[in-house]
Amino acid sequence: MNKLVILALAGAMSSGYAMADNDPAAYKAMKDKADTEYKAAKAQCKSLKGNAKDICQEEAKVAKAKAEADAVAQHKSDAKDIRKAREDVADAEYGLAKEKCDDMSGNAKSACKHDAKAAKDSAIADARRADPTPTVGERTAAAVGTARDKTATATDNMRDRTAAATDNMRDRTAATTTGAADSTRNATAAAGDAVSDTVITTKVKADLAADPGVKAMDVHVETVKGVVMLSGFVPSKAEADKAVQLARGVKGVSEVKSSIQVKP
Repeated sequence: MNKLVILALAGAMSSGYAMADNDPAAYKAMKDKADTEYKAAKAQCKSLKGNAKDICQEEAKVAKAKAEADAVAQHKSDAKDIRKAREDVADAEYGLAKEKCDDMSGNAKSACKHDAKAAKDSAIADARRADPTPTVGERTAAAVGTARDKTATATDNMRDRTAAATDNMRDRTAATTTGAADSTRNATAAAGDAVSDTVITTKVKADLAADPGVKAMDVHVETVKGVVMLSGFVPSKAEADKAVQLARGVKGVSEVKSSIQVKP
């Protein structure tokens, strides 16, 4: 590429950024000049081949980006415009650096591209420190990220509430089922106890009536949970003892309590 053209495009950058005068006409003149010189520089790259041609074109882009950044610095005071111009320079220099890396191979090429990317990131970070105001794209990305976070949080909360409701329902169902089962068992056990006591009482009375040595009609029999309680009057202690003995011999009797009195 013609070095004189490159110097002409980038020359204004050498003296640094001047105080912006917000002159639209002067800015347009500098921008148009940069565009014209870029086209001329790019045209001279046509005689080259391969990667040399690609590098030449990228050098022209860098020179144009720097010339336009200089125009912005001199004639625009908006921080966003200055930031955008500096980012464009960083992008152009990154493109040139990558093309130069293509002449390398293996690890050297990888390292070259890594360094080029690091230089670009550093330049853009510098531009953003000068103007921390987020761009439209950055605001959109941030809004999307915030919306995504809110959606994820809402989904997690809904999932937690659903799980809690399910657990509560499961616990209530289990408690109801357990309570019903316990009630059924208790009712069954109570019924079983009642039947057993009735059977025991009936059997004790039958045995007393069948024994000639006991006046069964004078002995009262009551059974509570397997405990037989005898009461009444008999003519002798022998009959009282016999009644107790007969009661103890009935299946299911756990204890016999006698309050039979001997009546002369």
